[in-house]
Amino acid sequence: MGFSPSFSCSAMGALILGCLLLQASNSNAQLRPDFYFRTCPSVFRIIGDTIVDELRTDPRIAASILRLHFHDCFVRGCDASILLDNSTSFRTEKDAAPNKNSVRGFNVIDRMKSAIERACPRTVSCADMLTIASQISVLLSGGPWWPVPLGRRDSIEAFFNLANTALPSPFSTLTQLKAAFADVGLNRASDLVALSGGHTFGRAQCQFVTPRLYNFNGTNRPDPSLNPTYLVELRQLCPQNGNGTVLVNFDPVTPNAFDRQYYTNLRNGKGLIQSDQVLFSTPGADTTTLVNQYSSNTFAFFGAFVDAMIRMGNLRPLTGTQGEIRQNCRVVNPRISVVENDDGVVSSI
Repeated sequence: MGFSPSFSCSAMGALILGCLLLQASNSNAQLRPDFYFRTCPSVFRIIGDTIVDELRTDPRIAASILRLHFHDCFVRGCDASILLDNSTSFRTEKDAAPNKNSVRGFNVIDRMKSAIERACPRTVSCADMLTIASQISVLLSGGPWWPVPLGRRDSIEAFFNLANTALPSPFSTLTQLKAAFADVGLNRASDLVALSGGHTFGRAQCQFVTPRLYNFNGTNRPDPSLNPTYLVELRQLCPQNGNGTVLVNFDPVTPNAFDRQYYTNLRNGKGLIQSDQVLFSTPGADTTTLVNQYSSNTFAFFGAFVDAMIRMGNLRPLTGTQGEIRQNCRVVNPRISVVENDDGVVSSI
């Protein structure tokens, strides 16, 4: 099921709020799904309305928001550090190689935050907002719903260097992928295979595809795991020495739907980027069994995806008095200093 303009986001918000009450007991001690039930009950509706509105003109936005959340969580946990612009104190993660001219959706996040601040000032963190937005993006695209544990706070710094090293590459081998996931605490094969299923919708740039088509691993030949017919199709879309920013659907069958087609594509040699296809084509890999399972069983895929998303969302959260709740997701809140002049008058600057 893809996005339908007739979908009622208000009804979706009511459904989610009702489910939150039922699911709250399943959360951990730090984060809980009903965190904003009293302080900002409209948060789900506002986020959902914003995404629904954007989907009318940008069918990529749901996948882009999910990717933004993934790239945030893999760098020091889900703390919205990826949303910060450059400052005099740090360099933005947006400039890191895996993100530059690649991650997108920041203007949509800005609109969400402005609407939430009007409704519930200084209450909802950007980290939680991005986490909720990723869940609703999946739901609107035909994927599962799950109770999102909430209560994160926002980082007051960005981590440019870590973003360059922690995020998996589209050219990664299976061994490299497993190491990258294990480094952040996602050490189960199901975490890797299920979260990779996020590529069941969205687009990738040709620059991340062409090495497989013409000069795989320096052989001057295509990747042998590529389906020959798919190879011809991709070479038409991404000619050698062509425009590397041209976009290609991750899933050529149902490009905007969150479904299990991604895994069927892998079984048919139609994984778009190397780090997808290696999940199935690496000899003797334990991930192959999971690809087979998820390709034939939507329930199994959705269940594993939800479990992995909750695990990823719980990576090193800032809670309590850690971090802050940013009023603008792009910048750290102004620091307020209290000073006393020679006459004993106290003021803030």
